[in-house]
Amino acid sequence: MNCLAGTDSSQKKYSNRRSMDKIKFGSKSEVQTDLISVVMPCFNAEKYLREAVESFLNQTYPFAELIAVDDGSTDKTQTILRSFGNRVRLVKQKNMGAGSARNAGIKHSKGEFIAFLDADDYWNPDCLKKLHSTLVNSDAALAYCGWQNIGLEGSAGRPYIPPDYEMHDKHKALLSSASPWPIHAALTRRHIMEEVGGFDEQWPSCEDYDLWLRIAYNRPVVIVKEVLAFYRHHKQLRTSPKLAWDAKHIWLIKKAFIQRFPEIVKEIPASELRQYIDGFLLERGYNFYWKRNLVSAQKIFRLVLTNFNWHIKELKYLIPALLPTRLYIRLIQKADSKAAGE
Repeated sequence: MNCLAGTDSSQKKYSNRRSMDKIKFGSKSEVQTDLISVVMPCFNAEKYLREAVESFLNQTYPFAELIAVDDGSTDKTQTILRSFGNRVRLVKQKNMGAGSARNAGIKHSKGEFIAFLDADDYWNPDCLKKLHSTLVNSDAALAYCGWQNIGLEGSAGRPYIPPDYEMHDKHKALLSSASPWPIHAALTRRHIMEEVGGFDEQWPSCEDYDLWLRIAYNRPVVIVKEVLAFYRHHKQLRTSPKLAWDAKHIWLIKKAFIQRFPEIVKEIPASELRQYIDGFLLERGYNFYWKRNLVSAQKIFRLVLTNFNWHIKELKYLIPALLPTRLYIRLIQKADSKAAGE
């Protein structure tokens, strides 16, 4: 594959919105040593919210606070959160997205350490205890652990221990991934969040990957080699067009990162960078195509056509994506039926 990054109008749109202002933390005198502040963004989260909150309350680490940010929910999210009384601190805002909600939670936090837990995920009871112990006994900026994908079949649903990135080629691994760990499989330090400016609210999805890049690329991280976090996958999203939306944002985040920090990626050859960024996007398109998530595949192939140089052999997959969506899907389904008949 011969991928070459081009000029993308959507990238210009996001770049123009960049406003990486520092989060305004409270007074340093209010920070409580050894306290872990857990931030939970909530938007219409009633289905799994109680289980998520209870997984926090069941933590064996004794010094932790939960700041739940209701991001403009219209269901019973607030009612459920209020049922926990003063064990959960509730912050309310209009619907502004997960990045904004997490930043709002950080602003209301008092802990020396920061963790995140989404309203449909959950932890092993020892998660915070083991992440904290590992982090404080190191000079690392962040501790991360293994996780299990709930709701996926086969190998994708098995418990997974990620690599020790400090023992491998961390820079290449971070750039070649979609995200090195889920948002709730990590614990970081308050001053690190302040240094990097929190979540970049220009990203409507995958903002955690952008954060991990900015924290971990030029700072040490440390692993807890246990599965302590559980990430819930929802069946209705597995073939959703949102998957293409997320893949596009990961691609844009990678491009924005190397443009913003060229000095820390200069050791990676340009051809490898193109593979990690543009190659990643094309590979996602092919994955969608072979899994017959054709709406997502079409969106990615159109991006590739208008932003990359490509090999002529790829055109048999890319050119049909220019058709109207219904015709595109019908064309692939007709080819499938013909192949099955043969």
